[in-house]
Amino acid sequence: MMGTIRTTCRPVWASALSPRALSPLVLFPLVLATLLQAPLALALPVGVHAQASQVTIESLLAAPFTSDMQAAPEGGAVVWAQTGLDGRNLWLAEAPDYQGRILTPYPEDDGQEVGSVQWLPDGRSLVYVRGGAPNRQGEIPNPTSHPDGAERALWWISLEDGEPVRIGEGSGPAVRPDGTGVAFLRGGNIWYAELDGTAMGVGEPQVLARIRGGIGSLTWSPDARRLAFVSNRGTHAFVGVLEVESRAVTWMDPTVDRDGNPAWSPDGSRLAFTRFPTSSAMTSFAPVREARPWSIRVADVDSGEAREVWRAEEGVGSRFYGITADNPILWGDGDRLIFPWERTGWILLYAVPASGGEATLLTPGAFEVEDVALSHDRRHIYYSSNQEDLHRRHLWRVAVAGGAPEPLTPGDGIEWNPTPLSNGALAFLRSGARTPSHAVVIPADEVGPRSGERARPLLARGAPGGIPADFPEAGLVVPTNVTVTASDGMEVPAQLFLPPEMAPGERRPAVAFFHGGSRRQMMLGFHHRIYYHHSYALNQYLATQGYVVLSVNFRSGTGYGMEFREALHYGATGASEVHDLTGAGLYLKARDDVDPERIGLWGGSYGGYLTAQGLARASDLWAAGVDIHGVHDWNVGIATFRPDFNPLEDPERTRLAFESSPMSQIDRWRSPVLVIHGDDDRNVRFVETVTLVEALRERDVHVEQLVFPDEVHSFLVHRNWIRTLDATADFFDRMLRGGR
Repeated sequence: MMGTIRTTCRPVWASALSPRALSPLVLFPLVLATLLQAPLALALPVGVHAQASQVTIESLLAAPFTSDMQAAPEGGAVVWAQTGLDGRNLWLAEAPDYQGRILTPYPEDDGQEVGSVQWLPDGRSLVYVRGGAPNRQGEIPNPTSHPDGAERALWWISLEDGEPVRIGEGSGPAVRPDGTGVAFLRGGNIWYAELDGTAMGVGEPQVLARIRGGIGSLTWSPDARRLAFVSNRGTHAFVGVLEVESRAVTWMDPTVDRDGNPAWSPDGSRLAFTRFPTSSAMTSFAPVREARPWSIRVADVDSGEAREVWRAEEGVGSRFYGITADNPILWGDGDRLIFPWERTGWILLYAVPASGGEATLLTPGAFEVEDVALSHDRRHIYYSSNQEDLHRRHLWRVAVAGGAPEPLTPGDGIEWNPTPLSNGALAFLRSGARTPSHAVVIPADEVGPRSGERARPLLARGAPGGIPADFPEAGLVVPTNVTVTASDGMEVPAQLFLPPEMAPGERRPAVAFFHGGSRRQMMLGFHHRIYYHHSYALNQYLATQGYVVLSVNFRSGTGYGMEFREALHYGATGASEVHDLTGAGLYLKARDDVDPERIGLWGGSYGGYLTAQGLARASDLWAAGVDIHGVHDWNVGIATFRPDFNPLEDPERTRLAFESSPMSQIDRWRSPVLVIHGDDDRNVRFVETVTLVEALRERDVHVEQLVFPDEVHSFLVHRNWIRTLDATADFFDRMLRGGR
């Protein structure tokens, strides 16, 4: 366990403006007003004011976040999702001009997700899902507390008229390859609705199959006769195939293990799937470097008989770790299966003949592959990775048959979600240190090495839905890589944001940021996930307002290999990442441009947990913190993801989990904190914050709250993000600068 941290820092709130010096009657109106208003003006040098006045949280979040690109099977069109103050919608760009336009009509910031896009085969219409997944009580997210509630339903929309037609409640759609219908999930069963490609041609949904277990991964055979699926039975999982006409189910080689990720052969006669050996081990928030080796099997669909075509070796890589793709198994040209494997300690792509044999490494090097997509002719793989640039993401292409990977988008940008279009063009998403996420395309005749330099936006700057013309790009700073030495000696990567126009010898307040996950990595630019895209925006804002900001990629995060991700004694097994937390604070304290008495920290989810750890274990080092839906007791956190968890079964493990939690050190907590949480959080139970606030009140620790009724973990309502970031900045202004 970690040793006691002792410093000689005098807390900055020991002043006349200290919240402890204010009575509750005076404090409550002040807190309420500051949470609802923009941050207070800061005493900054004149030159800094000129740039900082252009940068506000509202302006940084005015650009919509782009995600979830999907290519049409014919015609070269591409669709993607955008989220912002004007709602959540699908956007469309068509060949040959690729001028983006809005497709769906949802202008309200109501937090209703739009995604799970499935194109019809002619590329002229598509099916999508609107609404989020239910919680354990079966409640669909309703973050605006609308009196009518909310639903999760399938919709069909044509590219021509853009008028959505409701299919019915459900999720997980799979459009039939001949375009005659769509299978989907509702109430634990497989449903089906007929389609004929017109607004009048959506049939009344009917139950197609009632099957035990949690059903998912609906996947049609190429000939549209069969539907593969996964049935999760809790301790084990089966891959099944439903013959639609006869409604007969054939199970693919069922065992006690966990089977999943079904992938059809191009001719529809075989089905590849993964097999993970059964295990009852409790591995939540604990390092797992090895396991019983996982394997890939290929089944004859008619008989259900399967054979193993590849098995991971013992040791490193024996445990499966996935990628971002429609399926981690891609059936490529030449009857070759492409899949991720961590044999070298890095997540890389391999290929193996579908008939079995040795795996061939396609992407050699010390880096991690993330997004993966197969070209329409199945001959090339497009992927994003941090190859040759550990702190960003770029796009690469490699032949399924092997050969040297080609860099498509080198440089200082960040690129992800490679989407090969049916006409040979390549669409993808891009951001930069000063530029938020946006959609771009490379024409078909230009796709090749370094062709990312010629990519053009699908929405012009200043166009509706595009990056606003007045986005304060010029006022932002460019972060740099630094290395922090953890208190146990480990070297930890981080990014440093320095405020503009700092005078020699000037000492500024500082803030450290810790991401969530913990399987995440912050980068040198706007992030490819919305949660961290907005977090990066706040780090930028704080820097422009005069703070020195350190964004820490602590151990147990991604991007730096298996040993870093599966850090020994992390999480509930010893909280070894607290060494990185301490090292970050000492790094800032030792800088000659930082006031050592005015250092704060913030983060959400796992970052909220680390914020609480810092305040509980080292209030002399951290003057204030903002804890956004953080975990405070690992035994509660584990039960959130493992409902069968019984802390009485293993008292020693339970004891260690609690000692690895902030609540075990609550008596040492003295620094003020702002806690932020939505009470429909499905990732971190709201009771975690309830318990913390109660304990801090009992110890007379200054605590402020911002609570969002009916909001979930990754806030769905855009204005709730603005309020969260505003409140965080305002809290630091008052606690670290005295409201100056």
